[in-house]
Amino acid sequence: MFRRIDAVVSQAADRKVRVTVDGASLECREGDSVAAALFAAGVLACRDTAVSGAARGPFCMMGVCYDCLVRIDGRPNQQACMTPVREGMTVERQLGAREVAA
Repeated sequence: MFRRIDAVVSQAADRKVRVTVDGASLECREGDSVAAALFAAGVLACRDTAVSGAARGPFCMMGVCYDCLVRIDGRPNQQACMTPVREGMTVERQLGAREVAA
């Protein structure tokens, strides 16, 4: 469904950062959003709905739909599509639509 347009390459695409997604190490392109990095790695769902538990993933990729909420570095309710990846970041799938911050 989603794939990179390889003909469009920036200098940042050559630089990599390493993040942890649900305990697994993932190499990403510097400058990608968390959602784009997840899609590039084949991860399509980043949260489960509160009522039915159905898997949800990034939809609009521009910060409107909130289907891409994840926990980043322990902080819940972060929009994966609006957050750039950075070295050492920890991303976790979120259970439910929104979580109460601890």
